[in-house]
Amino acid sequence: MAAKTRDLTEGSIKGVLLSFAAPLFLSQLFQQLYNSADALIVGNILGKEALAAVSSSGPLIFLFIGFFNGAATGAGVVISRYFGAQDRDKVRKAIHTNVLFSLLCGLFLSVTGVLLTPYILRWMGTAESVLPQSEAYFRWYFAGAVAIVMYNALKGIMTALGDSRRPLYYLIFSSVLNVILDLLFVGVLRGGVAAAAIATGLSQGISALLCLAHLLERDQIYTLRAKEFRIDGPVLREIVKIGLPTGIQMSVISIANVMVQKNINSFGADAMAACGSYAKVEGFVFLPITCFSLALTTFIGQNLGAGRYDRVKAGSRFGLWASVLTAEAIGVVVFLLGPQLVALFNNDPAVLAIGQKQCRIESLFFCMLALSHTVAGICRGAGRATVPMLVMLGIWCVLRIAYITLAMSLCHDIRLLFWAYPLTWTISAAIFWLYYKRSPMLEPLKES
Repeated sequence: MAAKTRDLTEGSIKGVLLSFAAPLFLSQLFQQLYNSADALIVGNILGKEALAAVSSSGPLIFLFIGFFNGAATGAGVVISRYFGAQDRDKVRKAIHTNVLFSLLCGLFLSVTGVLLTPYILRWMGTAESVLPQSEAYFRWYFAGAVAIVMYNALKGIMTALGDSRRPLYYLIFSSVLNVILDLLFVGVLRGGVAAAAIATGLSQGISALLCLAHLLERDQIYTLRAKEFRIDGPVLREIVKIGLPTGIQMSVISIANVMVQKNINSFGADAMAACGSYAKVEGFVFLPITCFSLALTTFIGQNLGAGRYDRVKAGSRFGLWASVLTAEAIGVVVFLLGPQLVALFNNDPAVLAIGQKQCRIESLFFCMLALSHTVAGICRGAGRATVPMLVMLGIWCVLRIAYITLAMSLCHDIRLLFWAYPLTWTISAAIFWLYYKRSPMLEPLKES
């Protein structure tokens, strides 16, 4: 069984980062399989309109979930700093504050998501043919949002303490359970798209309970105790200082993606199904990007807390290049095998034609996406979460929306929508690279 916590401030930098990132990669892989199960089963059993209904909800779901996951990221940075500094008292305060705060946020998200569903879907211009199914899926998904928020918060605590293996074990179990429930609820019982959302919520709830059971173990630095559950003001301010910009960053990206989805919806159900299928394929590209970004955030947080600034710089360089090169290699595969990958979700000729266009336009620019996310992870680990927030707000939100608005007013061509991503990825990558190379981002931390 994996160690309960792990110190990332000692040992070979490459070895530590890779061994810590590997379970994160597998965890992200199963998370993506988890997220893709609904689309795979719905698309193949219920057809392309049901797939369109599930797929069109994706950007909207991430808009809400992403913000609260940002808060979990902020908590993870704070906990990893305290853990690296061996400040046991503050580690415990940060953990209990984070769990209670996340529970309140999850309950708020569930209620808000359920109530606002019909209004937001209509604002997005969701096609009338898929609107009832979209509404059913979205409402049931958000009914279980508290479980999703809690899982990410509890997983973030374990990751911040250097344990990236247990969350993987729990996620593997719940991913398998999700597929079984999807097949049962959708394939056997014919419960429709709502049943797929219910299966996801139940499976994610199991993940959260498994994480909770681990954190209830006695006599550990992370042991949860009822009498310690309170919001510690100073600790919460530190969490919010990092988590709020990260949450805003994730949300503003989603706002732009919602605008993209709104325009995709104007091309009809075929485009909705195709782009939804491609989004699931692209999700696998995020695996190396996300795992290196998360690993670097924890690695840098712990080493800054321990005063190991030499390891901070060396680890940043290695993680950055490993992420960029791996993402581009996957991009080449997607470019070559795009139609076959989209066909896994739906093999309708019209859907495949649109999905292939998107693959060919976006896939070779994945290196730019990786560079942006990895430098953002480095910034968050260094306590500079405002920098990626501002860059992504300006480029991935404001500029992307401006481009889409102008492009669609000039020519209603879906390929112009697809180009919004490579263009903004490239611009943000250039800005992040200049900041990483020329700014004293890591130097002043020697004095903090």
